Amino acid sequence: MDAQRYTAALAELRTVRDEIKKTRAALAKLEAERDRQITQLAGYEKAKAERIAPAAGLSLAHVVSLAPTLAPDRLTTAETTPSHPEPDAPATAADGTKTPPHPAAQTGAVAPAMAAAPAQPVAASPPAAPAEDSASAKPAAPNAPRVLSSIPDGAAGNNWFTHTPNLLSTPPNFTQQARSTVFLDTDTGVLVHRSQTYRLDLADTSVAAILTAVFQTLPEGTERIYITAGDPWHRDADRYPYLRDAVAAWLNAPVPGWRTDTGRGKDRMAGHFVHARNPVGRYQRDNGDSHVEIRSVGEWFDTGGDDPATVRDAFVLLWQALRRHWTDAVIMGSPSQTGRDLWTRTIPTRGQYAEGFPVLSEELRGLLHATAGQGRNELITPPRVSEQLPQLVEYDRTFAYAKHTWKSPVGTPRRITAAAFAAWSQKEQMRALYGCGHWQVRVTVPDGWNHVGLLPAPAPGDRAWHYPAGPGSTFTTWAGGPEIHTALTNPITPWKIEILDGILWEDGKPLDDWAKKLKETWTNLSAQAHFQGDAQQARAAHLASRAVRSILLYGIGAFAQRPRMVTGTTPRSMERDVPPDAEIIGFDDELITWQKPTGFARDPNAHPEWAAAIWSSARAALLTQRHRDDDTYAGALHTPPGSVVAFRTDALYLTQPHTWPYHHQPGDYLLRGHLTGPLAAPTTEEELLTLRNAGRAALATGQEA
Repeated sequence: MDAQRYTAALAELRTVRDEIKKTRAALAKLEAERDRQITQLAGYEKAKAERIAPAAGLSLAHVVSLAPTLAPDRLTTAETTPSHPEPDAPATAADGTKTPPHPAAQTGAVAPAMAAAPAQPVAASPPAAPAEDSASAKPAAPNAPRVLSSIPDGAAGNNWFTHTPNLLSTPPNFTQQARSTVFLDTDTGVLVHRSQTYRLDLADTSVAAILTAVFQTLPEGTERIYITAGDPWHRDADRYPYLRDAVAAWLNAPVPGWRTDTGRGKDRMAGHFVHARNPVGRYQRDNGDSHVEIRSVGEWFDTGGDDPATVRDAFVLLWQALRRHWTDAVIMGSPSQTGRDLWTRTIPTRGQYAEGFPVLSEELRGLLHATAGQGRNELITPPRVSEQLPQLVEYDRTFAYAKHTWKSPVGTPRRITAAAFAAWSQKEQMRALYGCGHWQVRVTVPDGWNHVGLLPAPAPGDRAWHYPAGPGSTFTTWAGGPEIHTALTNPITPWKIEILDGILWEDGKPLDDWAKKLKETWTNLSAQAHFQGDAQQARAAHLASRAVRSILLYGIGAFAQRPRMVTGTTPRSMERDVPPDAEIIGFDDELITWQKPTGFARDPNAHPEWAAAIWSSARAALLTQRHRDDDTYAGALHTPPGSVVAFRTDALYLTQPHTWPYHHQPGDYLLRGHLTGPLAAPTTEEELLTLRNAGRAALATGQEA
């Protein structure tokens, strides 16, 4: 480019800039006019948000935030908004149920039970203020903190403490059937089916082109297509504001001769699952004689550019390794489906739970969905950390959740009120908090506290959590026993915890046999990856070991059994037919696309209490974890104040290295990355991930020091 072209290009760039400003101004004007009309419509005495929302192309919550008088009854109490999980996936969706009123019960203060700290007497707190009448309550502002669900007072709440009638987890009485599977790289067109490799001539990467090419190459058909590379669902991403919109358009594009699958068989799954990076498309021929699903292999592991043959070998090794423990093992479409299926084949046929594990009442399941978060994800920014970091060190807990499956809640849960808890001795209180429980608590951060927060608190946003750490801060939340116990016995100073309400189960081992078999499978595959002389087979074994990790991780998430979502479309000319409780997620000139929660299915394997207990234990272990064999501790609380930069599910990011023991066992802290500074402290997740990737690369090449 010469000077003349450079000057001309600058002029064109200014023109584009001006057009953008004009377009933005026009858009702002239209949005203001839309909001004005919504407010005007709200003045009509019979106006309903359910009618206005599809006309405006907005969600009910958005319309209500503009015109609070339109709030329907179900929005006048604090509630959370469901996300979009696949029914079997460990997504982090909240429950869609109404929030019961806050209990007006007395609260008892827990005595911190540390050897070095004197016992404090159990004190009674004054009664909590009664909840505001739901009919007069206003919907929360978009950025207001969420109010977590509570258990109703008296008999209404006590009735929650039961099981769903005639719903139990029992061993399967059928043999799972394998599905014919192929592996396709849509970038290169390479297709692997069993021991054969083909090269497809893809006209494009639409669903229609993929199905046409695959079924022309394999006339006998296939039932599952794993995409190993290419991400075809992102092919039109630049045309949409969000990746999820591009994925939905790719999944729902017309496919001549095919329609959306309606599900069949024992593992009945129907419809597409829209996910920004790992979607699932399910299709059936119009004549009904073929069913096929298109999935991303990214559900199982990150391929890192591996060819389809290596990915195929990884699945073969995975199946062979699982068969050593389950003679009828079948690899299903997703890790969560596979994990749950394998678990059902470990349910005991003798002993206390020979008839099966009963499923909690829907009310308690809803409460756990709303109040039990998953992994801790927190970025700590200046001034809580230095603006310039001397270095960034990443520690990742190996196969972390496998460390916390040895004990899980079983039996009929008991309600532990504040008064009942306060009447116990300190020993009984600590035994309960160390057991399998889920507690509603009022928390006060100690004066002089200068380290990270210990307990999750509800933050603005759907399913958002934060970890208050300011001295003297007080908040009300729900937390599992392991986290409460950690807050009371942490190595710095005990926190003040007041029990408001609680759910307590017996200790059991419903997951122990399943997890032990998966841990042995993981250990064997990891050893193959380390000692295998053939590079491709070593890589395949490594991928297979990562798949085992996903089976356990997502299998645990599958127990949470989030409320289901359905997605539908309605012609623009029939917008009155959009369900009143649906959220508008997209529209064009012809169709309105919406989604709505359908509540809990009668899933016999729904056990959110197990998932919640494991997640709580894993979050607590990020703070402090004892290594008995080494007589030492690891975790964030064993680092200097101000040295923790971030938490990401199983990982810690610190400003200095530590000599924590690593024995290749589940839960051990593995050094994954080390980047020397000085470095600007990350202030966004994107900046953190950029530094993380650089630190991993530096450690791999030995350039970290």
